[in-house]
Amino acid sequence: MPLTDVALRSLKTDVPRKIFDGRGLYLEVTAAGSRLWRMKYRFAGKEKRLSLGSYPEVSLKAARAAHAEKLALLARGIDPSAERKSAANATGGSFETVAREWIASREPIWAPGNTARIKSLFENDLFPYLGSRPLCEITAPELLVTIRRIERRVLERAHRALMNCGQVFRYGVATGRCERNPAADLRGALPPYKSGHFAAPTDPKLLAPLLRAMYSYEGTPAVTAALRLAPLVFVRPGELRKAEWADVDLDAAEWRYVASKTKVPHLVPLARQAVEILRELLPVTGRSRFVFPSARSKDRPMSDNAVLAALRRSEISKEELSGHGLRATARTILDEVLSFRPDIIEHQLAHVVKDPNGRAYNRTAHIEERRRMMQAWADYLDTLRRAEVVPFAKRA
Repeated sequence: MPLTDVALRSLKTDVPRKIFDGRGLYLEVTAAGSRLWRMKYRFAGKEKRLSLGSYPEVSLKAARAAHAEKLALLARGIDPSAERKSAANATGGSFETVAREWIASREPIWAPGNTARIKSLFENDLFPYLGSRPLCEITAPELLVTIRRIERRVLERAHRALMNCGQVFRYGVATGRCERNPAADLRGALPPYKSGHFAAPTDPKLLAPLLRAMYSYEGTPAVTAALRLAPLVFVRPGELRKAEWADVDLDAAEWRYVASKTKVPHLVPLARQAVEILRELLPVTGRSRFVFPSARSKDRPMSDNAVLAALRRSEISKEELSGHGLRATARTILDEVLSFRPDIIEHQLAHVVKDPNGRAYNRTAHIEERRRMMQAWADYLDTLRRAEVVPFAKRA
């Protein structure tokens, strides 16, 4: 029986199936719960299928109208699929054209650093192999060959490239340049990126674009400040979001609090850059107990996901960086690149460090050396963020 609007609105999507309307038009319910309009037809003795959009974005009435147009083409001896490909190519349907159009559509809401990073990914790793290909003709195996090239170098980047390609194909479907998203067929094709630890880039070449994206983020003053301060102080994420103004002495450039894991007093020397961030934030949140209060209540700290969500909005994936991973990043680079003593680094990480007699050092241990280290670290991050390429030279 023909479909009805009432039946479609009450349709359950828990079981994949096909529901036919008539003359080859049907609604396909996928395993993921999507509802896609399809048209099944025969041309030159071969059975073919054509995508007509998704429900409810494309209503039953609109799907039937599109179906009628395709039947009219068939009656004139024209293959609707070939006609769609020809129209897509005529309107600029190459992978590069559509990808650049998608990037331009997202650029107003992206941070500048993130836009530059995504453009670099496409221009260096994708356009040389897929750029001139019509978007509607790229198959899943062809896309996988290109993604594999990236995987051989950096697995995280390959995952990022596949995700961005999927976004381009979805944009192509929405704008009529292709019928489906072949990237969706590659789910599970790449090895999962699981290091067993929080994502923490320790190569400056990988860290630099992430810093630029974080620094370019524009959100609420509190979240923006937290995102810029996080790499400078590399404390645990919960300690950062729960920071209180009463514990911060901007004149002395110090932040004192009780470490959440060891439950002992801890001191964070604040580099000049950190003090500047906090002084700029002070007029905004200074009347609150918390340095980074919740957007809903000044009596509560920001939520666990505030900084994490900002990272994701900056298009920094969980495979590239996590809030906790900044601690591992600092530990590695301070040791291997800036050559600071491991025990000084461990002190600053609020780890328990004992003296030769087995007694734990107090919060002021090696404080002057730690001040010098934190300023050197902040200066290094500034250099890294502003430079195009910074060589990674491990200590001998």
